[in-house]
Amino acid sequence: MEENFKMVAKTFYGFEDILSSELLKLGAQKIEKGSRSVSFYGDKGFMYKANLSLRTAIKILKPIRSFKFKDQEDFYNKVYKIDWEKYLNKDNSFLVNSIVFHSQLFNHSKYVSQKVKDAVVDRFRDLFKKRPNVELKHPDLRINIHINRNTCNVSLDSSGESLHKRGYKAFGTVAPINEVLAAGIVMLSEWNGDTDFLDPMCGGGTILIEAAMIACNMAPNLNRNEFAFEKWKDWDEDLFEVIEKSVISKTRKFDHKIYGYDISSGVIKKAIENIKNAQLEIDIKVEKKDFFSTSKNEESNLHILLNPPYDKRISYDIKEMYAKIGDTLKNNYTNSNVWLITSNIEGLKHIALHTSKKIKLYNSNLESKLVNYEIYKGSKKKL
Repeated sequence: MEENFKMVAKTFYGFEDILSSELLKLGAQKIEKGSRSVSFYGDKGFMYKANLSLRTAIKILKPIRSFKFKDQEDFYNKVYKIDWEKYLNKDNSFLVNSIVFHSQLFNHSKYVSQKVKDAVVDRFRDLFKKRPNVELKHPDLRINIHINRNTCNVSLDSSGESLHKRGYKAFGTVAPINEVLAAGIVMLSEWNGDTDFLDPMCGGGTILIEAAMIACNMAPNLNRNEFAFEKWKDWDEDLFEVIEKSVISKTRKFDHKIYGYDISSGVIKKAIENIKNAQLEIDIKVEKKDFFSTSKNEESNLHILLNPPYDKRISYDIKEMYAKIGDTLKNNYTNSNVWLITSNIEGLKHIALHTSKKIKLYNSNLESKLVNYEIYKGSKKKL
């Protein structure tokens, strides 16, 4: 039986709690929250399952060594002493990605990556008279280095490309939302699939697709072309197929509607193509409509999540737009639970509706707020 080992799931600021909940539901052990990360224990099969199933993880790392170092030479020597031949053959390729915090010895992550590369190559030359090559796009092994002051954590990257690259997004838009961020805000909005779901400014459909996958319990990364662990020495294709079938078997039916609007017919065409690529078992309806001219068709409850322009990459009159968002919600969308994410905090003031919740997040490097408005008959604007 495979022994459990430690793994670290990287995530965005503010998603640590929901990522921990995801891991708990999957069956992870010894879960511990960090800053933009959650550590946990599981076996090789669980590593496969985590990569397939986690909605709010960016990477799944497998730590293999942690050490303190006195100087650059000591750092090189300790990296050199790692048994790299356990993970890499002399004819393989590898790539080193490094992150450096608060170090007086290293002030550039690329220099750290170069030192690690030298240590790995030198060890292979000394042992086998032949060295593996560096490959930027499709390496056989991805090495992750994290330095904080004089402590170095060495991990193997089991995911490869960021897990937000689900494999369904053939077309982006001018200001696309990251798939992990989209899934995270749907989960933070506490939508559990018991009402219809609307994104009235849907763009390429990312929020709609992530909501649909949550609604039918579809693992988010079933459509990915590749995970990094598929090139590892201990890759077990039979085990992966068993895990994959088990994950697929847990999908469920969804009885409500998921739909979206956008004012651009070109953007709607992109959304339709992305939805098709996601191979969802439920329908998502997207239409060319101006949200400000729409209203609910019935009195049933509705869950709304929107990601309006921030005036960063798309230029609008933010004051006017956000005021119209508030008016449209108040007048046309009673009995709706509304969530909105934006980095334009000034713009939020012009919505002029009472916020039930505010959650601090980051959209890329932009500090943002995820806010909640409960719209009911008689909702009052703030004075």
